Amino acid sequence: MSTLADLLENNRQWAERQTRRDPGFFERLCDIQRPDYLWIGCSDSRVPANQIVDLEPGELFVHRNVANVVSLNDVNCVATVQYAVEVLSVRHIIVCGHYGCGGVQAALSGTFHGAIDLWLEHLRRVRSANGEELERLSDPIARWRRLCELNVAAQVESVAQIPAVRKRWLEGAPLAVHGWIYDLSDGLLRDLGVGAGAPETS
Repeated sequence: MSTLADLLENNRQWAERQTRRDPGFFERLCDIQRPDYLWIGCSDSRVPANQIVDLEPGELFVHRNVANVVSLNDVNCVATVQYAVEVLSVRHIIVCGHYGCGGVQAALSGTFHGAIDLWLEHLRRVRSANGEELERLSDPIARWRRLCELNVAAQVESVAQIPAVRKRWLEGAPLAVHGWIYDLSDGLLRDLGVGAGAPETS
């Protein structure tokens, strides 16, 4: 297991490699960021947003929380979306879940987990709204995977309700919301086809 000293040394070596590879890298990074994408993903350490889409720092604006929930009551998330839309003028908002999500699994279970239950209530509502479909899946892994997908679709709908997003659409600005899922078993992203807004945005 790495120590804190190891992390600092790793950082030093990374910065040196970046500078050798691209002497102007950090100078450019200090400029105002202009990413085209906002990524709303899970906090899971196995799903590093920039890495899995192979983008450099500054190319992806990121918000993460347990189970990639977009709640209109979450000031942090709504403020991030507002900043991304109004200040950064992102053209794409990607809500990305992942198979094997612990938050989704906890929402499927009938047990309670303490303070996190308030947060998991967002997922339990998705589970309840899709109860019949989920109950038809006898395999618990298939049910878990499907709820991961349904959760992404529900959070795309939530993004579409954020005032800053709705205002942007009313103004005719190019902004699309996409629902993706990441598979830990093969490292691939899949578009779930549950987007909103302007799908022709490129």
